[in-house]
Amino acid sequence: MTVVTPLKAAVIGVGMMGRNHARVYAQMQQAPLVAVADPDIAALESIARAYKVHVYTDYHEMLQQEKPDLVSIAVPTWLHGEAAAAAMSLGVHVFMEKPLTATVSEGERLVEQARKAGVKLAVGHIERFNPAVLALKRELDAGQLGRIFQIHARRVGPFPPRISDVGVVIDLATHELNLLEYLTGSKVVSVFADIERAIHSTHEDLLTGILKLENGTVGILDINWLTPTKIRELSLIGERGMFSVNYLTQDLFFYENDYLNGNWEGMALMGVSEGRKIRHNIKRKEPLVAEIEAFVEAVVKDTEPLIGGEEALRAVMLAHRLLESGRERRVIRV
Repeated sequence: MTVVTPLKAAVIGVGMMGRNHARVYAQMQQAPLVAVADPDIAALESIARAYKVHVYTDYHEMLQQEKPDLVSIAVPTWLHGEAAAAAMSLGVHVFMEKPLTATVSEGERLVEQARKAGVKLAVGHIERFNPAVLALKRELDAGQLGRIFQIHARRVGPFPPRISDVGVVIDLATHELNLLEYLTGSKVVSVFADIERAIHSTHEDLLTGILKLENGTVGILDINWLTPTKIRELSLIGERGMFSVNYLTQDLFFYENDYLNGNWEGMALMGVSEGRKIRHNIKRKEPLVAEIEAFVEAVVKDTEPLIGGEEALRAVMLAHRLLESGRERRVIRV
């Protein structure tokens, strides 16, 4: 059943990510921003000046007074469950910033509550809306790389003081865990992790991980909060060559294996040789805009969100397997 628009949108938490959610909703005709909630008075005043919407220090009051149709939740991870449960109990559709929750058990409760309440629960795995990633997925599905041997994900940058409740595995690795299964169409079956805490007061800030997928692909994770510049890159090596993605610039390159020339048998004899470097033409778009548009469309058309609670919950589960491996110094079967 199609929902009548415009819908009323609200945002809980207007820090670094939440204020961008507010900006996007404020520009939408289908679901314009009506209110935001945050305990930070200065942040609220900034949003009120920019978008002329109602502001609240208590999101419970906002939900009761404004009765939004949908809400984005961009609070610290340890508060995700409480905020989402409050919204869903009132029949409000929820878009949750990634990760879904800090623990698997809390995530399971939210998925079940959304099902019982009949509301949408979407989760912000934003790279799934990156135009370069979408183009890469089309190329892989068309067989342009052939069999994938290895995927190397690098997500590194400076330490973010705003994050104190989780480490890099829950906060960042959940991106790559979801992406590797999405791009390959294959499940992770085992993980091994080396995790370290160098400067973070309570949580790990460096992860080196090795994943094995059901189809034989090997995944390598290089993730930290110790690098003085932000790098977001993905490379995939396969029979026909290598794809390289820069998430930040939305660039997609293909490095051709010149020896292959379509002859699989010849590869074993000839090996690999540098061929053409091909830059794909990508139509750039802000992933957050695409992500929120997709969420609103799912609500309006009563369809399943692109990344729903169950899929996001699997990323949390895999992240905890990495943490378990790091603690126990052994391979963990999934």
